[in-house]
Amino acid sequence: MASLQQSSLTLTTKFPSFCSFSSTPNTLKFLHPFPSSAISLTATTPKRISSFLPKAAASTAAFPQDIGDVLADVTIFTATGQSVKFEDLWDQNEGVAVVALLRHFGCPCCWELAKALKETKERFDSAGVKLIAVGIGAPNKARILAERLPFPLDCLYADPDRKAYDVLGLYYGIGRTFFNPASAKVLSRFNELREATKNYTIEATPDDRSGVLQQGGMFLFKGKQLLYAWKDEGTGDHAPMEDIFDICCKVPVA
Repeated sequence: MASLQQSSLTLTTKFPSFCSFSSTPNTLKFLHPFPSSAISLTATTPKRISSFLPKAAASTAAFPQDIGDVLADVTIFTATGQSVKFEDLWDQNEGVAVVALLRHFGCPCCWELAKALKETKERFDSAGVKLIAVGIGAPNKARILAERLPFPLDCLYADPDRKAYDVLGLYYGIGRTFFNPASAKVLSRFNELREATKNYTIEATPDDRSGVLQQGGMFLFKGKQLLYAWKDEGTGDHAPMEDIFDICCKVPVA
């Protein structure tokens, strides 16, 4: 408990508006890393499709069989600003791809996950698996993360309208973002978070502040077939990387 409290104090010092603790034990409240006046956290916050979809962490059962076809037609942007469809990101017949949907580019947990992905990219490459990381915000926000973390530009994409997030039914809303108990697990990765955010800047936060209420997820495809699906329950509730590698190693790559 002492180490947990120490981590929370240090985290609060580095990101004073990023998190706070209530008087109730084991309750972590994640707050956006910009002034509270920037977004109205009221009941009038628009609800998106993903708010009503069931949990499907590490299971593909909740997804329609044609989810690969639906996602294929979604248009996002490269970090340099060119529009591109998902179907053009990997071989839609036999190619294997890990699609990591980060939160917004100004989220410290997004930087932590991006760093973890960058450090494991060589393993993905060796397994013949393409890494695709998508974040919320305009391409210029993606470039901020890519330059300061750093992160390879050719693997990073921007989805400012959160189209892919809605298609995949990822969680959205105040409760998931700020008050979900699953977010507490980020404290066990405090050192990783601190290392990843050495060059962090709030300027990477999307101009459309409603994007900070969107959660991410992790997906593994072979062609258009969905092999693995993880929907973050709350901020920082990332998919176990080893689970993804276990599946990757069992999938024959053409």
